[in-house]
Amino acid sequence: MSTITTEDGTEIYYKDWGEGPVVTFSHGWPLNADAWDGQLLFFAQQGFRVVAHDRRGHGRSSQPSSGNDMDSYADDLAAVINALDLRDVTLVGHSTGGGEVTRYIARHGSERVAKAVLIAAVPPIMIKTSANPEGLPREVFDDLRSQLVKDRSQFYRDLALQFYGANRSGSEVSQGTLDQFWLWGMQVGLKNAYECIEAFSETDFTEDLKKIDVPTLLLHGEDDQIVPIDDSSRKTARLVKDVKEIYYPGAPHGLANTLQDQVNDDLLAFFRG
Repeated sequence: MSTITTEDGTEIYYKDWGEGPVVTFSHGWPLNADAWDGQLLFFAQQGFRVVAHDRRGHGRSSQPSSGNDMDSYADDLAAVINALDLRDVTLVGHSTGGGEVTRYIARHGSERVAKAVLIAAVPPIMIKTSANPEGLPREVFDDLRSQLVKDRSQFYRDLALQFYGANRSGSEVSQGTLDQFWLWGMQVGLKNAYECIEAFSETDFTEDLKKIDVPTLLLHGEDDQIVPIDDSSRKTARLVKDVKEIYYPGAPHGLANTLQDQVNDDLLAFFRG
């Protein structure tokens, strides 16, 4: 397997396909790099070099006891970029991965970055606070942790329905799509999955977003049941200097899968623009 080892000894698995301008892909929770395969194959065939890694604790990366936080996730992305000496990179992040991309730019700068894409991303902050009264109550995330510990297998099966909007009338999401979500979830270490909930829900990216100094594309489904659009992308758009927004009516959180062709076309136009 292709792996790099971080300073704290964590092995990070990555895929590296194709040749050409570089695009990296950071996945959501509780997935891994395979969630991007519909993008990776398409863009490799379109003349891009695509790199996607499994976040620490997820997929084929090792499951460390520590570092299950946004700073470490961003540092792991930096470790992959530096090890492969990637330059003029377009960073793409979905959900938690969007937080990872945002924190990477704030923490490591944009010297190696050409553009950024945040898809159904968690910034600015998900949890309800005095500064973010529109956020989700802490009890929502406490319930996620409780369900995860009680019966993680059933939890992932249930979560997949909301993730892809399969619980909506008229949904055409296949059983295979739901099954692969369960499989990816079951590959995450329980401690890593548990602690990642705090990382994606309580990290405040408000000041990070203000530091993004490259052209940025926001993609989000208007029927996102996981990361509500009004408290995420619509707020992010007011904080990023050079931003373009594309919102998809009726689309769910996992829109890179359910609207794969449309998302790929929109990404391609942004990459080449």
